[in-house]
Order: sequence, then C-alpha cells, then structure tokens
Amino acid sequence: MLDFWRERQEGEFAGVDDVPIHYVRFSAIGNDNIILVSPGRIESYVKYPELAYDLFQCGFDVIIVDHRGQGRSGRMLDDRHRGHVQHFDDYIEDLHQLYQREIAPRDYTKKYILAHSMGGAIAALFLAKYPQTFDAAALCAPMTGIYLPIPGWISRRILNWAERRPLRRDGYAMGTGHWRPLPFVVNRLTHSRERYRRNLRFYADYPELQVGGPTYHWVKEGIKAGMHILQQAENITTPLLLLQASEDRVVDNRSHLAFCQAMAVAGHPCEGDEPLVIEGARHEILFERDDLRAKALDAIMRFYARH
Repeated sequence: MLDFWRERQEGEFAGVDDVPIHYVRFSAIGNDNIILVSPGRIESYVKYPELAYDLFQCGFDVIIVDHRGQGRSGRMLDDRHRGHVQHFDDYIEDLHQLYQREIAPRDYTKKYILAHSMGGAIAALFLAKYPQTFDAAALCAPMTGIYLPIPGWISRRILNWAERRPLRRDGYAMGTGHWRPLPFVVNRLTHSRERYRRNLRFYADYPELQVGGPTYHWVKEGIKAGMHILQQAENITTPLLLLQASEDRVVDNRSHLAFCQAMAVAGHPCEGDEPLVIEGARHEILFERDDLRAKALDAIMRFYARH
C-alpha cells in the first residue's frame, strides 16, 4: 500500500472565493471507469489510502477531494481547528469545478461517486443540481440529518441566537472544541481498533490536517442542507445506493428513511427502495472491522456493476 500511495498525483485549484481545494488522483492506462470519493467532515484524502487501493485494484481510476475547511484545503477562519463553511453550496460548486477539471475532459465509459457522511450530503445536492454527471452513486451514512443530543426546537433556538452574534456564530458549537485524540474505547466511529489507531496517527503525523468541532454556523448550514436534500429529491435521478450503519450516533438514521421515501415518491427510488443496513456497524462504515467493511464494499461494487 505504501508503494501504491507513492504513485499518487496531487492537485490543487481555486474553489469558490479562491479558497484552495486539494485533491489526490490515482490513474492507470487502461482504466476506463472512475470513482470520485467525497469524504466526511474533518476528513482528508490522507486518511483514505486503503480504500483508494481497494478501488484501484478493482480497475477504477480514483479521485479523492479535501473539502474546503479541512484536510489540505484552505480554511475560512484563523483558527484552523474550527469546522466552518460560509455556504453549504460552496462544497457543491467546488466539487463541480473538480468534475469539470479532472473527469469531464476524459473519455471515461462509466463515472461513479462514492461519498461518506457530510460528503454524502454534498454528493446528493450535487446530483440534484448536476443530474447528468455520474452513472451511479453510493452514499455511506450520508448526512441527510444530524444526530443531535437535544430536541430540535431547542437546537434551532440556540442556532438562531448564535447566528445574530458574529463571535458566537463562528465559534465552536456547544460541547465541542479543538481536535483531540479520543481513546478507542469511547469512540463512536468504528469497531476496528487498528483502523481507528491508524487514522489517529495520520492526524498526529500531519497536525495541519486536524479539525475540531463545527461552528454554530456550520451546524446551521448542515441542518439546512439535510432539509434541502429532501426538497430536492425529485431532481436526483442518478441510480443511488444508500448504506446505513445500524449503530450510527453521528447522523440521524431516521432521515435516511425519509430521504428514500422522498425518492420513491419522486419516481426514482433508492436501490432496494430503502437503506441497505450494515448491521453492527458504526458511522464510519468504510473504516469498520473487516467483515462489515467487506459487506459494504461488496454491495457497492455489485451496485456499480449493474449501472
């Protein structure tokens, strides 16, 4: 895998408001299909060499983007640890620029997108806005709704209060702060001790990748994005597979059901008419222990093969 990682091609372009957007590409002569990977919040492509390797060995070119405000891409605030975005749509336009730059000019037979969590919300809205770009999409634990520890009406009141106060608006949301490593036993992301430790090492080795909690404004934008996805479901015509982690405590699994129902009402249901539940998995399905991860990847590869 280290030899594979050394063969990467890294690139950069100016996204919305000239924020630098970084990405990595793996390609080979003879590969006529491509997968664009859209990672989750705080993630960087530096975390994804294992997945890139697996996809590449299946015969796909692979591109992984660092969304604005995280990874090696530019930040919007002086405190680099604050997870922030001005407008959620900025993520979508950055992704479109990457598509126009690296995918559209090449003569690929099939084009797929694979997205996780926040990246899944970005991908869904991208497909609603640019419906003819990809042949199929697989969304792993997409952020169609955020799992909140307090009732929705309370959170809305807090977010609206913070939005009117710039210092609060761009400050860490309640209960969050700078990035810090958590022991494996209290993590809510994966059952794989080795993959969890490996991911912590990436952030320890490259401190510039570290991102802490979201700002109040990011949370507000994230909630709005989830609502927008439901409203735009009728415009998402790309064949879509939604994978759900049964033990997710990051995104709201109920929103996945609402999304699949909205897609069905619009006349283009998700694969299987409902989420494919990976029983026993936590939020990071693609970084879970081997048996759960293999089940998810097998379902994704079979789904792509049908489209």
